[in-house]
Amino acid sequence: MNILLWHVHGSWTTAFVQGKHRYLIPVNPQRDAWGRGRARTFDWPPGAEELPLDEIRDADVAIVQRPDELALLPPGLPVIYVEHNTPKGEVPNTRHPLADRDDLVIAHVTHFNALFWDTGGTRTTVIEHGVVPPATRWTGELERLAVVTNEPVRRGRVTGTDLFDRFARVAPLDVFGMGVAGLAGERITVHDDPPQREMHELVAHRRAYLHLCRWTSLGLSLIEAMQMGMPVIALATTEAVEAVPPDAGVLSTRVDTLIDAAHWLLDDPDAARRLGDRGRRVALTRYGLDRFLADWDRLLEEETCASR
Repeated sequence: MNILLWHVHGSWTTAFVQGKHRYLIPVNPQRDAWGRGRARTFDWPPGAEELPLDEIRDADVAIVQRPDELALLPPGLPVIYVEHNTPKGEVPNTRHPLADRDDLVIAHVTHFNALFWDTGGTRTTVIEHGVVPPATRWTGELERLAVVTNEPVRRGRVTGTDLFDRFARVAPLDVFGMGVAGLAGERITVHDDPPQREMHELVAHRRAYLHLCRWTSLGLSLIEAMQMGMPVIALATTEAVEAVPPDAGVLSTRVDTLIDAAHWLLDDPDAARRLGDRGRRVALTRYGLDRFLADWDRLLEEETCASR
């Protein structure tokens, strides 16, 4: 199957293009948001091909991740819209921009998103995340805490950036991701947009993983940390309460509880390892790549067959 999709979310797309299909990725000379082409900091297989959009003529289906992409599609092409994000606005009454459409299906990446978006009469489904298992295993010998996030300065409270200093008082904080440069401080070290493999190697040496997002969809970096065997300290918000079982990490809406957990795991590396081992088993099963690709193959087959 020939699948047209823009390179929007690097980690999600990295998992998606591991399948058996041909993936047609628009590219432009600027390699901007509308033509990034193949990833440069993730490992993608040869089946993901970058082409100028006007040269992509043989697609069988389009995977759309932003409403504005719809106007760029060839007419008559089956469309699956992937909703990565929690709703913004008057939650829980936020109407999805593609509500009440009969020409596409919305695939939510979490059940939380499906619950909170009002999609009206548009058909919906949920295909939970799958990730390429990191090659690195957690060691945790450094008494430091790791955060992986994108644009924490701009997004602020959404990503829990205002909480970073409180945890940095417990242990030095290492923040990885895009747009993190403005966070550097005495006990906060930033690693701006490292290649994924390099990032995993660095994160794995930290004692625990912090997930402090108040209102975002489930971060793939959280799943990757769990698959490495890393203990998790997280706000009990959005889909995190489903992704991290009680015996694989510490989740709470009380920040003081999470700070106590950070002290505990720093002082007790054996407990950290027990939590991490459990989290790894859970994440490899629930968010395995084989399950993810099989779920997507079923949906792709259904939508392309229905359009014939």
